[in-house]
Amino acid sequence: IDFDLILENIKDLNSLVGEGVSEIEHTPRGARLRRAEPLPLTLYRNGIVVGHGAFRPYQHPATQQCLQDIMDGYFPSELQPHYPDGV
Repeated sequence: IDFDLILENIKDLNSLVGEGVSEIEHTPRGARLRRAEPLPLTLYRNGIVVGHGAFRPYQHPATQQCLQDIMDGYFPSELQPHYPDGV
């Protein structure tokens, strides 16, 4: 696993979705600025945790696919149903 590539690609992906940029959220009384809620990815020596999910060892096929997507420069395909515009 190329951790340097993963970290570099995560930075690039974050900039694509506008990390730190506020969005307009319409409310019943007008509107307000809101920042998108981040989805943390924690890398460990022997696995990962995505969001507040369970620990996933690197040997698990879904973990390997998630990291391969990131190393290829894409958002993990497993997140697309919940975050179609990126996260």
